Amino acid sequence: MIFKKYQWGLLSLLITACAFSQEKPELRLGGALRFNYNYSTWKDGQQDRGGDFGYDVFRMNAKGSYKGIKLNAEYRLYSDDFGGGMLKQGWIAYDFNPKDEIQIGLTQVPFGITQYNSNSWFFSLNYYVGLEDDHDMGVKFQHRGERLEYDVAFFKNAEELRFGANTDISDSRYSYDVSSIDLDGDGVLDLRNKEVNQVNAKVAYKLGNERVKHKLGVSGEFGGLYNLDTKKTGNHYAMAAHYELNTKRFGAKAQVAHYNNNPKNKEGETEDVVAMTAYGAPYLVASKATLYTVGLGYSIPVKWGPISNIHVYNDFGYMDKAIDRFNDSFMNVTGAMVTAGNVYTYFDFAAGKDQPWLGPEWTNALASGTDDANWEMRFNINIGYYF
Repeated sequence: MIFKKYQWGLLSLLITACAFSQEKPELRLGGALRFNYNYSTWKDGQQDRGGDFGYDVFRMNAKGSYKGIKLNAEYRLYSDDFGGGMLKQGWIAYDFNPKDEIQIGLTQVPFGITQYNSNSWFFSLNYYVGLEDDHDMGVKFQHRGERLEYDVAFFKNAEELRFGANTDISDSRYSYDVSSIDLDGDGVLDLRNKEVNQVNAKVAYKLGNERVKHKLGVSGEFGGLYNLDTKKTGNHYAMAAHYELNTKRFGAKAQVAHYNNNPKNKEGETEDVVAMTAYGAPYLVASKATLYTVGLGYSIPVKWGPISNIHVYNDFGYMDKAIDRFNDSFMNVTGAMVTAGNVYTYFDFAAGKDQPWLGPEWTNALASGTDDANWEMRFNINIGYYF
């Protein structure tokens, strides 16, 4: 009897060992190469040339899994003027079951409509104040049920590339984070804050059927703003309510988001604005504002040679700044994304008022703005081969 038990135990051990030996690591590589053309109404020299066409980005993606542990990473290489090389995302995950997952690393902040609260290449106004497709360093748990979705997360800080005791964050990053800025060109940085110890929660509920799908959600975040000069920690918070509609061809996105930054700056520095940075260049943002965004899209299947689909859309955004003397910001993008095999091309007519990427004023557009600001327009074509 003892010998038979030993035989069965040995057989079970061999079966288990064989099962593990058959499991192999999986690694999938992908990426994209993109080029960009733009013609801007506020750039006289560029208009004389008929616009500019050049390199946008080369990116590499890696997804892997082994023994229940997953990897997801994306590295982007822009030109030096746009920040050079940067890690957009990079996290390790474990699936407890098909619905529940935990991620650790540089992962997307669960706030508002995700992955994107927009249809166009330009994103929405939320992106430019750090509230759309933001990625920070931390740990996130997510649940994806048939009806209910929720996320809870803790982020120790934004992307940290410098680990000194008193070092400012790097401008080379994909998503906008609170940062430092040289306001007067004297080589000394001002408004030196960092995001620290942020908690996030998001809940969404899905309604409808296979033909018409609705999603209602709310989001919130709260965290610290550590000032490198005063060594004091202020705070920041944001909240949002959002709605998504999807049918076979038509889609709609609507969101209201409110944020408030309360830094503890050194004496003499204003607390009405904070510095934010991405793509190698910081600017100022109003410390407190409410953003309203609406996006509509419609997909048209076609059979024009390699072209299989045209997605037309319009994204509108309004930034209502809390300080009365500040000028509000506006943004509207009307465009189409054309799908041809692995090539995706965005044709965008982007208009903005007091929007740094859509006008002559960079530093103060999202802060005090300009009293006599005009609506400016940028015609943009982004061509990308994705593999």
